[in-house]
Amino acid sequence: MGAVLLIASSRILVWGAVEVAVYFQVSDLIIGLTIVAIGTSLPELATTIAVARKKEFDLAVGNIIGSNMFNILGVMALPGLIHPDTFDYEVLTRDYPVMIALTLALIIFSIAWRKGKTGILSRFEGGLLLVGYISYMIWLYTDLVSATV
Repeated sequence: MGAVLLIASSRILVWGAVEVAVYFQVSDLIIGLTIVAIGTSLPELATTIAVARKKEFDLAVGNIIGSNMFNILGVMALPGLIHPDTFDYEVLTRDYPVMIALTLALIIFSIAWRKGKTGILSRFEGGLLLVGYISYMIWLYTDLVSATV
């Protein structure tokens, strides 16, 4: 029952948010990078929180990494295979560098220099990653505002 409710609420969130974004004439790229990404990540977030509460941290990290790899390799490749097309220039100049930088930061943080504690992030490191993500969202918002002015 919980899985059905989680999936249904994610779909409702994405559909509603996309309708609002289309109404305000926000680009498809911004909709995909923010609203759709958050809505489709809610099931993984719920699973990760559930296993983290059970102290299964390896399973939580595996869920996050596996989900991200599937999204990058599977979800991003399928549209190109079905209907090859061009994509926005901002993806190469803004979005990919941010994705690579945050991934490298996660790798550096998780390959800790702590004795025997590889893969454990401190609250400070987690906070830095969160600040990086929030900064990216602010960057998207400022690009959106400057494009509409």
